[in-house]
Amino acid sequence: MISKGKIVGVPTNIITGFLGVGKTSAILHLMKNKPENERWAVLVNEFGEIGVDGSLFEGHRHQAEGVYIREVPGGCMCCAAGLPMQIALNQLLHEAKPDRLLIEPTGLGHPKEVLEVLSTEHYRDVLSLNQTLTLVDARKLSDPRYTNHETFNQQIAIADRVIGNKVDLYEENDRQALRDYVANHGNKAGVEGIEQQVVFAQHGNIDAAYLVGATAGISHCHHHDHHHSSHSHSHSHSHSHKLLASDLPIPASGFIKAMNQGEGYRSVGWRFKPEIIFDRVKIDALLAEVCAERIKGVFVTDDGYVGYNATKEGVTKTELGACPESRVEFIADTLDDSLESKLFACVVK
Repeated sequence: MISKGKIVGVPTNIITGFLGVGKTSAILHLMKNKPENERWAVLVNEFGEIGVDGSLFEGHRHQAEGVYIREVPGGCMCCAAGLPMQIALNQLLHEAKPDRLLIEPTGLGHPKEVLEVLSTEHYRDVLSLNQTLTLVDARKLSDPRYTNHETFNQQIAIADRVIGNKVDLYEENDRQALRDYVANHGNKAGVEGIEQQVVFAQHGNIDAAYLVGATAGISHCHHHDHHHSSHSHSHSHSHSHKLLASDLPIPASGFIKAMNQGEGYRSVGWRFKPEIIFDRVKIDALLAEVCAERIKGVFVTDDGYVGYNATKEGVTKTELGACPESRVEFIADTLDDSLESKLFACVVK
């Protein structure tokens, strides 16, 4: 909302969840169904330095449709006292003057600390903190790599509403398992007579009504130790002292490679100069065969601009309206050292 030239009370939602749960799909669905007369802003954070999500979003929605995108790549955006996040957020608010702001932390990020930055005095009048939504794939509750991960549990604890996404793939007991897990780990755990709301969705198809209403997450934040005093917050902070690969000019070699690690995962990604064209059939085949927790990419191919969004369950391909250059990011606990040569084998000669 604009009041006498000032931006005040912008309804703001954090949409969080672990790697590959469908946050991007959910935000794309929400943007597709936003009121035509509203301007929405999306601040998206990525674990890797390459910055793919912005291109994926912009390939679907753009400023002419009232959607403004800004990225914070290179790890948890709450690091370095929230400075990367605050710079990007201030620029986005100034440019978009939005009717609603959506913030997507990386799946390995810390939504509690993001919420703390947003609730500081600087943003108290500017933002109106609405519901925090956490997407969860209930099938992962049997995997200790998730349930023993501090970030996974923090995402559930901070949520006003937990959304069991990919419900079409669940088995008989998965819904109840999620309800039970949230009852034990959510922000209402131990509060007699009050249950944290759990709803279910498929393909990120969530109701925009879930965005409305003040968050209860602030009071929950203040009852927990801040991560800057914790040894468990293990993202690399080196990116706060250097330009990220997403911002550097592409050198004469025609590409930039960047790596990151933290929270038990590694990322590797590449940016390619616009003149490099990929064989769509070959890049389709490569991304389908790579074993990674998460793959996101946008490619300039001999058959148009294509976005790729992949988990271990498969690859989703989307035709994009535009794509200034090819970018791809892989996230896994271990990564194939031959990925670069395999990518270049997909280039049209």
